[in-house]
Amino acid sequence: MKLAILDDYQRVALKSADWNRLAVEKTVFHEAFASLEDAASKLAPFDILCLMRERTAFPRALIERLPNLKFISLTGGRAGSLDSKACSERRIPISHTGAGNGTAATAELAWGLIIAAARGLARGERNMRAGRWHEGLAPGMTLGGRRLGLLGVGKIGSRVAAIGKTFGMEVAGWSQNLTREKAAEAGVLYVSKDELFAGSDVVSIHLVLSDRTRGLVNSADLAKMKSSAILVNVSRGPIVDEEALLSALKAGRPGHAALDVYDREPLPAEHALRKLENVTLSPHLGYVNAENYRVFYRDTVENVAAWIAGTPVRVLNPEALA
Repeated sequence: MKLAILDDYQRVALKSADWNRLAVEKTVFHEAFASLEDAASKLAPFDILCLMRERTAFPRALIERLPNLKFISLTGGRAGSLDSKACSERRIPISHTGAGNGTAATAELAWGLIIAAARGLARGERNMRAGRWHEGLAPGMTLGGRRLGLLGVGKIGSRVAAIGKTFGMEVAGWSQNLTREKAAEAGVLYVSKDELFAGSDVVSIHLVLSDRTRGLVNSADLAKMKSSAILVNVSRGPIVDEEALLSALKAGRPGHAALDVYDREPLPAEHALRKLENVTLSPHLGYVNAENYRVFYRDTVENVAAWIAGTPVRVLNPEALA
């Protein structure tokens, strides 16, 4: 039996768990696939696929081109980028892993990006390595006394809000599901979507990608932002209309964006976002840390071992076992 570990960009998978428990032939893919056709060609021989959540997407069109596929282990608890219905129709069970501590990790990264954008740290670091000093750096923004606007006040948004208050920021929030009562419970001022974008010095996005939230942040929203404001996205790229964001950044409203997520990941080398000076970029590091990888890969090994033994665990699509 052949097993593939996908999207191990940082080459940590085999170090993070005891894969020797599994008497299967193992292959690790360290690079993203160039296309669906590339993925189909390279993955066709494998019986078992170990997926890192929301890296390589697995639509029906790919699943149908993998004739040997019998079992999938997916890190995390959601399968947003994996067509579980197509797997169930093929009687391919999907086992998930523990979620790790993604809430804390993502909230901390959001604040890293906020501070980096507010104080020009990324450009300042590049200056220092190039032998320069303050050349080209804006004076920067102090966060105390400013307004932090949260698009989404769930587990991550609430944690970001609490940290914002320690900086002395006023924290406001809006989402399609947020009520005044829920906002009050989180200690957040409830505002309209228009007021969130127009009145905030930092707007940070903390929503789940769905049909309702895809493209939720549009050109009209971005045009309302202050020329000094920062837009932060550590959730999912498609929540923001990418073309609208590019146009808005070129026009100077908002003045800066700090992004960890993109419409296409990895972000293509020649992508326009890489060429703008008023953008701070990170390579989707939200949940990426050693502790989470240990949880993900430990549970992945357990999932595969259980399936091989005929007693699959943590199955997302139990109908596939019928």
